[in-house]
Amino acid sequence: MNDWASILPLVILVIAFLVLVIRPARANRRQFQQLQSTLAPGQQVMLASGIFGEIVTIGDETIELRIAAQTVVTVNRHAVSRVVTPASENETSTDL
Repeated sequence: MNDWASILPLVILVIAFLVLVIRPARANRRQFQQLQSTLAPGQQVMLASGIFGEIVTIGDETIELRIAAQTVVTVNRHAVSRVVTPASENETSTDL
């Protein structure tokens, strides 16, 4: 019985680590993979650096992004942090 009492805090620590660290990280990774699989030309996106643009073409590892008229840049596909919808653009402009 005394052995279980000494191991119990370690078991609780491992379970807390799984619940507080591993599960949220796994959910974030799953959400990011879903975002990457739904990217399509013509979508408005925001890069992790805060640059907004429209997807022109999509490759395996890169995306061509139109950030201004006649300005297309090539970025890593994993730099896309979110897809911007017209409703979210209106919401952010009214928050200011």
